[in-house]
Amino acid sequence: MPVPRIRRAFVWPAVLGTAVVVVVSGGAVAAAETDTVESFWRGLWWSLSLVTTVGFLGSPPRSVAGAVLSVVLMILGFVLLAMVSAAFASLFVRQDEQPREDAEREVDRAVLEALASLESRLEAIERRLDGD
Repeated sequence: MPVPRIRRAFVWPAVLGTAVVVVVSGGAVAAAETDTVESFWRGLWWSLSLVTTVGFLGSPPRSVAGAVLSVVLMILGFVLLAMVSAAFASLFVRQDEQPREDAEREVDRAVLEALASLESRLEAIERRLDGD
């Protein structure tokens, strides 16, 4: 089963999308968790700490909505961390594989040229045999 490739083009939209979710979640947690989060700014800080996989700052959520929101933020943080790590790793892997890919392209080109030459020689032989 092929492993899906994470392209660098996906990273910036994922980061921006995560930033939007963090801001919206900051407001949502401030509204849902009035006992543990007293303001939007504290909610934003709480949301940011969950996305960055730091964990809860202060007490954990007491409402179901707060717990669900926490789980979503934690999973989003792990996914974003994995995407950014994979994008950075692909930079290094790509640089290491580039010479090998160039060499493979050169071999492919040489093989195709040899096949074309053989085909033209075979056609010349066939013409000679048909002419006799």
